[in-house]
Amino acid sequence: QVQLVESGGGLVQPGGSLRLSCIASKIILKINLMGWYRQAPGRQREMIATINSEGAANYADSVKGRFTVSRDNTMRDLFLQMDGLKPEDTAVYYCMQKTVWGYEYWGQGTQVTVSS
Repeated sequence: QVQLVESGGGLVQPGGSLRLSCIASKIILKINLMGWYRQAPGRQREMIATINSEGAANYADSVKGRFTVSRDNTMRDLFLQMDGLKPEDTAVYYCMQKTVWGYEYWGQGTQVTVSS
């Protein structure tokens, strides 16, 4: 069974930066989309950033210009550079990988807290 493990979360002051990593236990075949999502208390999970097999990235308006998604060339690992963090970015962040057949793999999440 493939596992996705997120890391890099923590407590940071407003304006600070964090870099999240999502490492897969093995390369998943036929991945065509990878992404980061987040869920704040009392809110639905929302898409933050995605990157497809061609390297094209897409961002939620709320993070555009502050967050940068990247992946390794093997399509195994996924990263999220978060700069200019705001208190409203506080949430549990999840990574996802989706195959061409529509099957999704999810990590367990990493907590990001932005507070002074």
